[in-house]
Amino acid sequence: MSGPQDTTLVPLHRTPNARRTLVGLSFFGGGTAAYQPWTGHMPADTDLVVVCYPGREGRFAEDFARDWDELATDVARSLREADLGPYILFGHSMSGWMAFDVASRLDGDEARRPRALVLSSCNAPDRGLTESELLPTPQDPDERLLEWLETHGLLPRHVREHAGLTEVALELMRADVDVRNTFVYRGAEVSVPLQVFLGADDPLISSDAAVRWSALTSGAYRYDVLGGGHFYTPEIWQSLPSRIAETTFAPTGPVS
Repeated sequence: MSGPQDTTLVPLHRTPNARRTLVGLSFFGGGTAAYQPWTGHMPADTDLVVVCYPGREGRFAEDFARDWDELATDVARSLREADLGPYILFGHSMSGWMAFDVASRLDGDEARRPRALVLSSCNAPDRGLTESELLPTPQDPDERLLEWLETHGLLPRHVREHAGLTEVALELMRADVDVRNTFVYRGAEVSVPLQVFLGADDPLISSDAAVRWSALTSGAYRYDVLGGGHFYTPEIWQSLPSRIAETTFAPTGPVS
């Protein structure tokens, strides 16, 4: 891989003679660490690279993105400049919307668009931000933000127990909330194959999410309902790479 330095496209897993790369986007309110459990469960022919957003980890000296369009432009530029070869683009929760937006921006570039798009734990964006997706809010006090981060598994214990790291986590979360609140759906669609994972017990996902996503791609489509909530179960989350289908998708529905 050549192009942007490893501070932007962070390689977490390399394998000899890889046929494809799985590219994950950093979580909103987090970074690349949530993908570490995947490294022991990657298919034999697949590399794992995670896109780090500005203002965190190896890009901490850069300013946070000011709005949704600026961040999407940054991610799309990074993928255009990288020599990834065939790749699958993955996004979880609000970064699922970011992955969809970026894929739509790259859709006309056959050489740089993803071979497939895989989205996890996110409603379709065509109806815009709902009440549940507007949480947490910029007005929430620090303790409420920390509670939200802990509830959704984005605040490791060592961060919560360290005042300096907690302050960094809050700053990052508030910056990402500001970006999220500028999202506007403008009719984007994709033509690449689309796979969607949804948690059976995720209270944030609407009952029509799978149907609404199917209308936003002209390519092959499948959805899989997995056990657990927003992050499924730890066992399912770490094995998620093995559940990503090839570009010709099989019938869809609930799976264990």
